[in-house]
Amino acid sequence: MKCGTVAVIGRANAGKSTLINVLVGEKIAIVSPKPQTTRERILGILTEPSYQIVFEDTPGIYKAKNRLNDFMQRQTSETAKDVDLILFVTDGHEGIKEEDLSTLKRFEKGDIPVLVAFTKTDIMPAEKIPEELIKFSDLDVKGVIPVSARKGRNVKKLLAAILDLLPEGDYIFPEDVVSDKSEKFMLREIMREKLLLKFDKEIPHGVAVVLNEYSIRPSGTAEVNLDIVCEKPNHKAIIIGKQGQALKEVSSFAREGMEKFLGRKVFLTVYVKVKENWRDNPQLLGEYGYKEED
Repeated sequence: MKCGTVAVIGRANAGKSTLINVLVGEKIAIVSPKPQTTRERILGILTEPSYQIVFEDTPGIYKAKNRLNDFMQRQTSETAKDVDLILFVTDGHEGIKEEDLSTLKRFEKGDIPVLVAFTKTDIMPAEKIPEELIKFSDLDVKGVIPVSARKGRNVKKLLAAILDLLPEGDYIFPEDVVSDKSEKFMLREIMREKLLLKFDKEIPHGVAVVLNEYSIRPSGTAEVNLDIVCEKPNHKAIIIGKQGQALKEVSSFAREGMEKFLGRKVFLTVYVKVKENWRDNPQLLGEYGYKEED
């Protein structure tokens, strides 16, 4: 039986979370077209009778600008040190950048094998794929596989390549577990996903979501009470919108996502609060779930 851990690493917005969701067959991580969507390591666990693969989704690689971003980059670096395989994800649509190649060179020098997933091939001209793939020819990687997670193109081929590189072993997690994250974590993330999709520029990146209450009523309805924490009063005004319209819209989208995730009706209450510069405040980072290591 094959069983092992796979660190999924790459530049911000390369398609890592979308690929993991497709491979696992469940919504494990939120997705959006904006960088910094994934803020911490999330496990997605694929279990079949003959194998178990533990995918470790990581924040995108980029230069840290505040304590939160520094926390995210450490999550990625630490994850890559203790796995059986590194799956390096590159955005084929944007083209291979020098920073992709320099980061790959850093990982290929280690003892952990590296496999490359060349993503978003469904939205790039087919004739450009070979000229992009040739850029990997001088690197010591175990393979480069063009894929489209959205279309399911070459996903089975990628899965087979991953299994070939994993060791023999017993299940790490019980068969019915698909993630290490709780329902409470996913409820917060679903709200943050909708904020990323709704708002532009810095606002969604300066937002934290705090879960105050999650309970199930006797009727079966889930009661969810959340705070949206932003950094500036004018950001709060934008999130709420004229006569509260923007907040109503994003809350409605979030409630629909929560109902789909939980499989039950959701009664959602949302408040917006301001905590200036929370992304550089160690105490607030810890309170919002981004605990820095000592």
